[in-house]
Amino acid sequence: MRSKTGLRWSKNITTSQVVQLIRAEKDLSKAVAIFDAATAEYRNGFRHDHITFGHLISRLVSANQFKPAEELLNRMKEERCKIKEEIFLSICRGYGRVHKPLEAVQIFKIAKDYGCEPTEKFYITIFSILVDESHLKLAMRFYHYMKKMGILPNVVSLNILIKALCKSSGTIDAAINIFNEMPSRGCSPDSYTYGTLISGLCKCGRIDEANKFFREMEAKGCLPTVVTYTSLINVLCKSGRLGDAFVLFKEMTSKDIKPNVYTYSALMDGLCKHGRLLHALDLLEMMIRQDLSPNTITYSTLINGLCKDGKLCEALKLFDRMKLQGLKPDVALYNKIINGFVDLNKCQEAANFLDEMVLAGISPNRLTWSTHIKVHNVVIQGLCESDLNRAFYLYLSMRTRGLTVEPEVFHSLVKGFCKKRDLLKAYRTLDEMVCDGCHPDEEIWKAILRGFLDQKKTLESIENFHMQLAQTINELAKLS
Repeated sequence: MRSKTGLRWSKNITTSQVVQLIRAEKDLSKAVAIFDAATAEYRNGFRHDHITFGHLISRLVSANQFKPAEELLNRMKEERCKIKEEIFLSICRGYGRVHKPLEAVQIFKIAKDYGCEPTEKFYITIFSILVDESHLKLAMRFYHYMKKMGILPNVVSLNILIKALCKSSGTIDAAINIFNEMPSRGCSPDSYTYGTLISGLCKCGRIDEANKFFREMEAKGCLPTVVTYTSLINVLCKSGRLGDAFVLFKEMTSKDIKPNVYTYSALMDGLCKHGRLLHALDLLEMMIRQDLSPNTITYSTLINGLCKDGKLCEALKLFDRMKLQGLKPDVALYNKIINGFVDLNKCQEAANFLDEMVLAGISPNRLTWSTHIKVHNVVIQGLCESDLNRAFYLYLSMRTRGLTVEPEVFHSLVKGFCKKRDLLKAYRTLDEMVCDGCHPDEEIWKAILRGFLDQKKTLESIENFHMQLAQTINELAKLS
């Protein structure tokens, strides 16, 4: 039997048939149409159950269509269809994935209204989402609420609690206390517990304590993961203990724990900061031989090191290689290349990269905004010496995009235009300078006055020339 949607239905539509069709349809709107067609076009007694509702809700949540998903919850309630906890969990996890933990909490709150009594799994899921999204105060209140509701601490919930306390140097000692109390609560720390605590200690720079827990976990038969090794290697590299970092690196490979891209990147960063660029580049090739693709962090680390060492050609090769790999450089990486050109007094090339960045639609974020502005100002000042017109074009582009122009740039532009006797642009720049709240210094006013005086002298010379020419013509006329 064929429906209005063009689908072939069996005489008796079944749950498995509807689920199979929803799964097979890649277009979400068509999947919704299939769901509706199962009941709307056939009056054979078929009713959606928690399985068909659950599959469509899962599809909607995967596409971040949360409102339609919640509307289906209401429909389930109206049709008196039992709503299982897993459906609520899928919506909550979806909200967690898009960094909306408060919406996940709201779903948790309404679950009882739909006849779903939250289990321990539901409580722990919400607790984990709040911690992952760093809503730590709310997470701690929720943890105490869990205990009040009779949800006893277990290894999973205590691991999440330790993770929350490890997010701040001010609470990490509390995390250690929880860790030490776990055996008395009937919970033995596992690899995840140790890994979380070690990572927290590494972030706080407490290397010796991290190393102590690392050796303890091995002694107790908890196998370290690549994440645990990488946390220790990273903090050792940042502390300048490259030898210890490479000892750990060799140890993990000898135990068949494969380093990941972050492990290699941490080592490369340490090597670059200590001027061992060739060794860092060797590690890059080693990583590629291990079928690991470098990421933005890897390339940024190496490019930064090469630029600082004045090896701009090698940095540019890596920059191009990165783009060929399909990775999109960010503002910080462009700034490193541009600064490299500025250091070599190649301001035209630096300006080309600024233009490329704008054309690619790459914009700064809150962290890179100030550096982005500084780079523009430095490039304009450099261009004022070699290409004043391009410097002025870049200056206008900055103003259009709302970037702050530094007083030194105004000074360089005004002086440059005065030297070229382009007083119109000089006066316009001076006017915009004053409007931006920058006060011209004595040198600027002198440059402007010199420009006007030079222009006046030029006009007087032209007038004298015209007078002399007229006299000569008159004398020639008399002689003829």
